[in-house]
Amino acid sequence: MKKTTSAVVLALAFSSSAMAADIVDTAVSAGSFNTLVTAVKAAGLVDTLKGPGPFTVFAPTDEAFAKIPKDQLNALLADKKKLTEVLTYHVVPGKVMAKDVKAGPVKTVEGQSATIKIDGGPRIDNARIVKTDVVASNGVIHVIDTVIMPPQKMSAAPASHSMHKVAGAPQSYYPRGYLYTGG
Repeated sequence: MKKTTSAVVLALAFSSSAMAADIVDTAVSAGSFNTLVTAVKAAGLVDTLKGPGPFTVFAPTDEAFAKIPKDQLNALLADKKKLTEVLTYHVVPGKVMAKDVKAGPVKTVEGQSATIKIDGGPRIDNARIVKTDVVASNGVIHVIDTVIMPPQKMSAAPASHSMHKVAGAPQSYYPRGYLYTGG
């Protein structure tokens, strides 16, 4: 009886440890992603990131969010559309483990590409990847030290508006009908 009880306890312990939590629960239990979890909730993305995925999340730590001035962070958290764009820029479809990461552009869920660099230590855009392969049941988390921002999209302007020129940039640098708004 004692051997059977021990075997059952061991089997339950193994099965619960083998079953990883989803991305959201993994981030919550890590304790260093409180701001990210708050942002995911504010953007209404909890159910998505608890879904089947798989997802690869480049997750900024609380220290990464602390680099954003408080007033700007509060404004971002209050703007659901912009917040969703920023958060989905941190997510890549599929489960991409560190050994499978290649340098170059990677398409994000937000729709634009982020740039992965390997030389000089792994980076995504301007963020260092400080920890890799935090496995979740529906994907993987790679920890980053900076919140990455999607490139600003050029906004459409009526053709009658003149284009702003950048010194040294040829007129053909910008597509017709678009106004470069900086960034």
